Amino acid sequence: MTQGRATAIGFSAVLLWALLALFTIGSSPVPPFQLNAICFAIGGGLGLARVLASGEGAVLRRVPWYVYAFGTIGLFGYHALYFTAFRIAPSAETGLIAYLWPLFIVLLSGLLPGERLQAGHILGALIAFAGAALIVLGRDGGQANAAGLVLAFGCAITWAVYSVASRALGQVPTAAVAVYCLATAALSAIVHLLIEPTLWPETATGWLSVLALGLGPVGLAFFTWDIGMKKGDIQLLGVASYAAPLLSTLALVVAGIASPSLALLVSAVLITGGAALAARSRPARPSAKRGQA
Repeated sequence: MTQGRATAIGFSAVLLWALLALFTIGSSPVPPFQLNAICFAIGGGLGLARVLASGEGAVLRRVPWYVYAFGTIGLFGYHALYFTAFRIAPSAETGLIAYLWPLFIVLLSGLLPGERLQAGHILGALIAFAGAALIVLGRDGGQANAAGLVLAFGCAITWAVYSVASRALGQVPTAAVAVYCLATAALSAIVHLLIEPTLWPETATGWLSVLALGLGPVGLAFFTWDIGMKKGDIQLLGVASYAAPLLSTLALVVAGIASPSLALLVSAVLITGGAALAARSRPARPSAKRGQA
């Protein structure tokens, strides 16, 4: 698989995550950890079924236990910190701190063997972050507090470390993500039973939204993101991830839930410009010798 193709596959996760808010709104009144448990069970179950149907089940037995632990901590840890942060401090500032993870991916990628972090990557990430900030800070929310901001910072670090470390675990098959998802579903179910009431969707739209979440943003997206992190352009994917809040808002506009604004247009310009700058900052590959294909 070429790096360009892997990068495109990885970016499909960003496109799927752009639908997260729309489908989450549609899944109301299901509590967050219950929704997490259902959706990860759908995504992980289908992923595992595909692995077993393809006869690749044996590869899962060769994955070390600590890799499964790492993947589960990454997926469950991020969502647990994110949900808790917004329970404590459902503010725009909390959302902005949580959205530091693409910037952290770009910065941490410089620690990976064979990766070269260019000034353009950092500048592009900062420009794209500014675009995302216009969107996130424009949302309504409650009051920020120190505990919520610390948890939001923790969730950003967790996802960035999980994503970058996936590159270092490049020999681990993407099929292992199915186990991460199922373990995350189990842990989410335990937390749900401890702290939340059990509520189910009240309409067909609600059930379809839950199913769509499990198939896409909380299912397939984690598999394609794994491919992108392991084989794609990690710096470009980090910067391009700031398209998620932009595309998410556009999806809400199309659905009639949000209204278009000048800030949305400016955000689009900043995020696109930041991603373009990061793309231009990739080290040039040696040109092929003459006479060779």
